Amino acid sequence: MPNFLFVLSKDDNEAATRCFQFAQIAHSKGHHVDMFFIDAGVNWADKNRDLTSRTITGDCPNDYLPYLVENEVKTGICTPCAKNRNLDEANFFSSMQLDGGPHLIDMAAEAKVFNF
Repeated sequence: MPNFLFVLSKDDNEAATRCFQFAQIAHSKGHHVDMFFIDAGVNWADKNRDLTSRTITGDCPNDYLPYLVENEVKTGICTPCAKNRNLDEANFFSSMQLDGGPHLIDMAAEAKVFNF
């Protein structure tokens, strides 16, 4: 089975909802899944954020992200992107940790990459 890497770069409710939805689908089908948040996408690592805002299709990040956290889908959070936004790793979801570009490239080399 192929590996999938979902990269979220936007602080956008629809982009996050789709990223989390497709990551959940891939994981539930038995694929290895990693996620990586860069640029403004790092804001989605904050567990105190509102995840209930609905998209035009009626779903929201909270419909999918809890599954990914509960199933410990590893999510790298771009270190400089998070630090320059004053995000505190203590407020990240349990499956998320600060990470860097070299690891992102290594994961991408071994996976099918989806960008949101």
